[in-house]
Amino acid sequence: MADSLKRSLDMEQPIWNFEQEPTDEALDETGVNLRAYFDRMPDEKMQQYSSAWSDEQVVSWDGSFRDDGNLLLPCSERDVEVSEYRKVLEDCIEYRRRVRPQILSRTEARG
Repeated sequence: MADSLKRSLDMEQPIWNFEQEPTDEALDETGVNLRAYFDRMPDEKMQQYSSAWSDEQVVSWDGSFRDDGNLLLPCSERDVEVSEYRKVLEDCIEYRRRVRPQILSRTEARG
């Protein structure tokens, strides 16, 4: 029991670092948290996203939106609506496309 609790409390760092990727936009605490949220999203899931989806499909696909239509993002100063979520997600998808070959080659080298 103690081992499983310890494993669940250990936070594995994501292989991605979109949170610290330079941007021309001024980021507040919520913006940084949203970027970190996407760093922890599995690549397989992120690759399923389609910009053609309706907002309702995006909300359903993510599964972390509240009943009021905003993302459940702990420790954030403000709400994240679907429109902001989509923009940052699409920026993150582009980031991953750009860095994926280097990131995956480093991960494979570590074994």
